[in-house]
Amino acid sequence: MPQGSSGLTLQQLRYFIEVAAEGSISGAADVLYVAQPTMSAAMKDLEARVGRPLLVRSARGVTLTDDGAEFLGYARQVVEQAELLEQRYLGRPPSRRLLGVSTQHYSFAVDAFVRMVKASGAEEYEFSLRETRTWDIIEDVRTLRSEIGILYRNDFNRKVIDKLLRDSGLAFHPLFLAEPHIFIARTNPLASRGRATLADLAGLPRLTFDQGANNSFYFAEEILSTLSSKQEIRVADRATIFNLMIGLDGYTISTGIISDQLDPEIVAIPLDVDERIEIGWIGHTTIPLTEQAQRYLAEVRAVVAGFGVEVLG
Repeated sequence: MPQGSSGLTLQQLRYFIEVAAEGSISGAADVLYVAQPTMSAAMKDLEARVGRPLLVRSARGVTLTDDGAEFLGYARQVVEQAELLEQRYLGRPPSRRLLGVSTQHYSFAVDAFVRMVKASGAEEYEFSLRETRTWDIIEDVRTLRSEIGILYRNDFNRKVIDKLLRDSGLAFHPLFLAEPHIFIARTNPLASRGRATLADLAGLPRLTFDQGANNSFYFAEEILSTLSSKQEIRVADRATIFNLMIGLDGYTISTGIISDQLDPEIVAIPLDVDERIEIGWIGHTTIPLTEQAQRYLAEVRAVVAGFGVEVLG
């Protein structure tokens, strides 16, 4: 730290958090009603005080360095604790709640998000929920667009997913193990079965979530992605996949956890295969979770437990 300089200030930490969220110094300045030169100078001073670069600047905005990502985690914790003190002892109103979640297409993740928002009781909040592709989930968390990602791994994709996470400074934390099920419309002839086999699915359209440019078998959201299918349709969102289940008697393979309130026309039937699906959340190895992120994960565990599934950890 330069001689004669004072320590870090809460204002600097708040500025830095907003810069990281906006991906732009000028964008953060606009949000906080601060002059752009003032914000830029504050970031340079912050980096000088900590003695290392925290931001990579370019014409397109800013991204965090590895040190910046770690620093952001601690900055969030400090600011959150300071706001709790202000609320408790100075009578300040609760601060604006923030949380970003990226997830594969799971109704339990949406159900938990709804419960978290309702339980927050916050007058002001800015939450984001992105149902997206596997690669994008990892990128969202790596770049801190989202604090938490939810995805699955199994024996087939484990090595590839784990290596990508390690290279990105992320870690996988198991939530639960699921027995594979097929999701089908209630009108599908298989809906009355106690279990389904792969042979039962041979004449039905297989529905999968498109993975875009990274459409590797290892990034597929569905297990058994390498098995051939005579009829296959790739889709981009859950609403479309459910419509195709109803309209074409299609199926997809997932966890078996489905909300009757969110998806009343779809049922889950156990699939007779020797596989397990490990669902977990991913986050930065060096950044502690905010309290809001922990609240969301608590709701995920509660939703899953409500289906009689054993929660891990």
